[in-house]
Amino acid sequence: MRKKIVAGNWKMNNNLEAGIKLAQEVLEKATGNEEAQIVLGTPFIHLNKLAESIVGKKGIEVAAQNCSDKASGAYTGETSAEMVKSTGVNYVILGHSERREYFNETNQELAAKLDLALANNLVPIFCCGEPLEIREKEEHYAYVKQQLTESLFHLSANDFAKTVIAYEPIWAIGTGKTATSAQAQEMHAELRNHLADHFGQELADTCPILYGGSCKPSNAQEIFAGADVDGGLIGGASLNADDFLAIVNSF
Repeated sequence: MRKKIVAGNWKMNNNLEAGIKLAQEVLEKATGNEEAQIVLGTPFIHLNKLAESIVGKKGIEVAAQNCSDKASGAYTGETSAEMVKSTGVNYVILGHSERREYFNETNQELAAKLDLALANNLVPIFCCGEPLEIREKEEHYAYVKQQLTESLFHLSANDFAKTVIAYEPIWAIGTGKTATSAQAQEMHAELRNHLADHFGQELADTCPILYGGSCKPSNAQEIFAGADVDGGLIGGASLNADDFLAIVNSF
């Protein structure tokens, strides 16, 4: 069976004190017997503290929200994959739609980030997804497949096996709109078939594909019921421990 994962993406929210408080609340309220792996995707300022106090307890993991496409050097303000790993966390979110839109991250840059993350024993949660105009033109399958092809298909089978995919319908992030459970399942199945064409069916069948796009306690169970939906990348609802854990327990 594929691993089930529910990852919270706090985005640029919570100062250090508030982040520690939220993470501790998740830890206290989690049972340790959840059906899905819990991952907290936090700003860089939280990583070291949460690695010390949270990682591994009740199976909870912590993720950085990004890393550089450079290994080291004169890149003021950047954080390398090696630096992320040195904090003690094990995951990193790469290619979120907001990084692509606001910081112009390309598929080629993300390929380099994936390589560095994997070289530093980080599990990448690689995000892909289409904006509304692409969906409306019915070019969404080709658009998202190209993201996977250009960023992932250079990986060895061994490295691909360590990678998690998160599908984000960009038109459903922060808009209140949500892809229907059928739309989510259709895209996840299409992406898994695309991965199988390159890496083989066996590897594709073991790759977790998460859904990210206004997932909340009221719709998580229906979305997660899709045969190819293996969890979620959760934005706003991850900032409330009760809501986040309700999504985790939706399986």
